[in-house]
Amino acid sequence: MKETKPSLYTLSFFLLCLSNFLFSASFSMIIPELPDYLASLGGKEYIGYTIALFTLAAGLSRPFSGKLTDHVGRIPIMAFGSLVCFICGGLYPLLHTVQGFLFLRFIHGMSTGTKPTATAAYVADVIPEDRRGEAQGSLGIFTATGMSIGPAIGSFLASTYGLDQMFYISSVFALASILILSRMKETLPPTMKSRLKLSLFRIGWKDVFEPKIIPVFWIMLFVSFSAGAMITLIPDTSKIVGWTNKGLYFTIYTVSSIVIRFFFSKASDQYGRIPVLIFGCFMLSLSMFLLVFSANSYLMIISAIIYGVAWGFNTPTLAAWTNDLGDKNHMGRAMATMYIALEAGIGIGAYVSGEIYQGIPNHIPIPFLIAGLLSLLAFLLLWKKKQAWTYGI
Repeated sequence: MKETKPSLYTLSFFLLCLSNFLFSASFSMIIPELPDYLASLGGKEYIGYTIALFTLAAGLSRPFSGKLTDHVGRIPIMAFGSLVCFICGGLYPLLHTVQGFLFLRFIHGMSTGTKPTATAAYVADVIPEDRRGEAQGSLGIFTATGMSIGPAIGSFLASTYGLDQMFYISSVFALASILILSRMKETLPPTMKSRLKLSLFRIGWKDVFEPKIIPVFWIMLFVSFSAGAMITLIPDTSKIVGWTNKGLYFTIYTVSSIVIRFFFSKASDQYGRIPVLIFGCFMLSLSMFLLVFSANSYLMIISAIIYGVAWGFNTPTLAAWTNDLGDKNHMGRAMATMYIALEAGIGIGAYVSGEIYQGIPNHIPIPFLIAGLLSLLAFLLLWKKKQAWTYGI
């Protein structure tokens, strides 16, 4: 008799996906409006900091979230990440200075520095090795849907009801994400659990970096620069080409990413992590090079579609590759290392883009050119190292 594989789609996995959807919608909802909001406070020259500070805090919190995930539990750390989103969403309308806004952006970044790490570790606990790519792709559909719907909802709320209401609704989404987690079962084995104590916050180098996933670290670092450039510059680029909804590019690329994950979630399980990443990095570089010449809506749309295809392949594959290579007893640390590379790439991309842009439209193509070259570098590195970096799958 043919052996039947257990279903991925258990209640716990569905609840995890739903929580991720709400969490992603919560923090992405406000992104398209942040440049104009900061400018209205008198801080237009700090636009690059809106994402850079967010990702800096996320990167700094990764080592702590990885260690706490491996000792305190997956669910408490996921809940903490959503709690930060909930609190920050309610505080944005109360802070009306540039300094207050930037400080809150830094605190808000702790949310994505904690919840995704614990979420990825939870997936590694409950999913068989030969279906990790599929599981990460399925989870990514919900995450990408939240990130797609979030900006569109945010722009609609801001234009219809005002920025304060947009911030409050984002807070409600985060609260719902927390409530869902209460219905899930902890997967960290009792033998590995310990109570929350001060010693867990003492971080050494071994808590910061998982050396087994060095290949993942470099590829993630190179490709995520594009995300920082895109998040920082697309809102103003959209206005230049005449789009009234600054979240439209985000919506198009995320819908494209969802479609790719829906039909090709098993691709890296079937064909290998490296071949899929080679294709994804090539598509990402193509998307960025198109933005260098994006003088009209058509090129913007094509770029957004290709960008979605690239991330639809890259994100779940890099997460599955991390699961393959990481220490099974320290999966939180392995996922934290991957996300440190993600946040570092996004933060550097956002900061560099903001510094180059400085509100001058003619400077916009330069960061996109840099992002395209870095993605091409990742493509070449994978091509050259494909034999050495192929570990079993």
